Amino acid sequence: MGSPTLSALFVQRVVVGVGDVSASNNAMLTLSTYALGSCVAVAAYDPVSKAGGLLHLMLPDSTISPDKAITQPAMFADTGLPLLFRSLTGIKAERARLRLFVAGGASVLCDSGVFKIGERNVKVTLGWLQQNGFNIRASAVGGTINRTVHLELNTGGIELKTPAGSEKMSLGG
Repeated sequence: MGSPTLSALFVQRVVVGVGDVSASNNAMLTLSTYALGSCVAVAAYDPVSKAGGLLHLMLPDSTISPDKAITQPAMFADTGLPLLFRSLTGIKAERARLRLFVAGGASVLCDSGVFKIGERNVKVTLGWLQQNGFNIRASAVGGTINRTVHLELNTGGIELKTPAGSEKMSLGG
């Protein structure tokens, strides 16, 4: 297999927790979020500036907890999505160049009841992105499995991990 490249030795991982967001143009970072069940992750990447961001939202609508939306806006789709894109603009990502990957929104708890949080999270997220003219390159949403997402800022590489294995794709080039 050969030796790792020098840059690979210094790559750092930033973990984006539930209801959190991170954006950076540091090519030495990988943004990661783990165990997406009904939550939804939105990864955005600008291949020219190598700026990217990752949002791990938990609920579709902040009106259920306006106080929480003020202190933790990334928790909700309606407040977290605008926050993600404002953060990217602040680090020289250009909206027209952004490429997106959306994952999560599963019904992992056999949620056949009235809540269907995963399904609602996906519907609100995809609707907001479409309404605002964003280019969704790929998605892995719905179903009944947990997902983990890694975004490499150097390349725009996405790694999607599920209990069945790992899949790689690119938001770069």
